[in-house]
Amino acid sequence: MSAEIYQFDVKDIQGNNVNMGSFKGKVLLIVNTASKCGFTPQYKALEQLYRQYKDQGLVILGFPCNQFGSQEQGSEADISQFCELNFGVTFPLFSKIDVNGDNAAPLYQYLKQSAKGLLGSESIKWNFTKFLVDAKGNVLERYAPTTKPEDLADKIVTLLK
Repeated sequence: MSAEIYQFDVKDIQGNNVNMGSFKGKVLLIVNTASKCGFTPQYKALEQLYRQYKDQGLVILGFPCNQFGSQEQGSEADISQFCELNFGVTFPLFSKIDVNGDNAAPLYQYLKQSAKGLLGSESIKWNFTKFLVDAKGNVLERYAPTTKPEDLADKIVTLLK
């Protein structure tokens, strides 16, 4: 399955098309996010990880999603402003998407099939579920929302070598 992740096109938070191939050779941490969630403070830790390792090849990709408790109701402009003002987010953010159901973004359909959750489940359980992708495009692992971004630092450093 390696490198298949690079076939997908996504829209950034400004509505511009971005091909995932533009991230070839980078270690990716892909996260579905929300502004009004108990896990929202993870934005701060995600940004710290990004700033610490971006020059070595880490890219964090944030995909806002309103499917869990309606915790991301704002427009893309609202989301972008919230993340910048409250958490200083500089890592790439994308347009709001669905991660589950018939309208799930193709990228997320692929991620869920590549790294299944607990007991083989494909569905995303909540905001701030994380997928770690190596520099060759292999989806390595899925992490629960309760997994703190800083707890992934050692794995990320290993992949960056």
